[in-house]
Amino acid sequence: MHIVVCIKQVPDSAQIRVHPVTNTIMRQGVPTIINPYDLFSLEEALRLRDTHGGAVTVLSMGPPMAADALRKALAYGADRAVLLTDRYFAGSDTLATSFALSAAIEKIGRDFGTPDVVFTGKQTIDGDTAQVGPGIAKRLGLNQLTYVARIGSLQLEERTITVERRAEGGVQVLKTQLPCLITMLEGTNDIRRGSLNDALRAARAEVITWSAAEAGIEDLLKCGLRGSPTVVKRIFSPQPRSEKAAILAVADDNPRDLAEALIEDLMKRQPHLEADLAELAQR
Repeated sequence: MHIVVCIKQVPDSAQIRVHPVTNTIMRQGVPTIINPYDLFSLEEALRLRDTHGGAVTVLSMGPPMAADALRKALAYGADRAVLLTDRYFAGSDTLATSFALSAAIEKIGRDFGTPDVVFTGKQTIDGDTAQVGPGIAKRLGLNQLTYVARIGSLQLEERTITVERRAEGGVQVLKTQLPCLITMLEGTNDIRRGSLNDALRAARAEVITWSAAEAGIEDLLKCGLRGSPTVVKRIFSPQPRSEKAAILAVADDNPRDLAEALIEDLMKRQPHLEADLAELAQR
């Protein structure tokens, strides 16, 4: 069994800065970490490998320093690491990123065996779009299972997998054929503590590094800024609200009196709300 986990090295969100002219994230001088959502996918991949055998390949696209995140993944227990790095990838949005990662996954399949499962995190903390995982699935023609809370069973003989997916109305139990792509939700597991042997292996392991050409990408117009139709107009930190929280005083603290006081105060603050509600009631 072969599993590919896509991870991303991201700036620590507590120390993030935005370039005032280009509106892009300034990564220089900011500590980096593995995207926290990706760790849930990595742990789930390692659990499947431990149960069914095979290998876990971690893949990342980024600057050369992203090799640090890949070595960290190796220290957790991944079997091999691939870094996709090239100046042509600079400034990629989710469309260009999914294009490059899809090409790299195809090459991984040719070199190390076709992946049975591709894992990604639900989203990244620097972009929060949750688009790259589904974008990879679409480009590779994989069945996609998003927002997965638990993997129920995996039958290699039948080439099927059953998962529990969190939805607005509750939990969906889905079964699909392999190969597939899974995006894991947060809080689904806890990343393991890597063993000493894994840490020593990660320190001396070779991180396989591919340029765009080595990954088999021929159309460079689909990479980086040239392949990114997304235009960021402005990025800013939300300003703290000047008004303070209001305190409602009621004679009795029973739920009914509290609710009536809250509704009355809300109607005073939003005088048009009563008319809007009356209009909705007449429809």
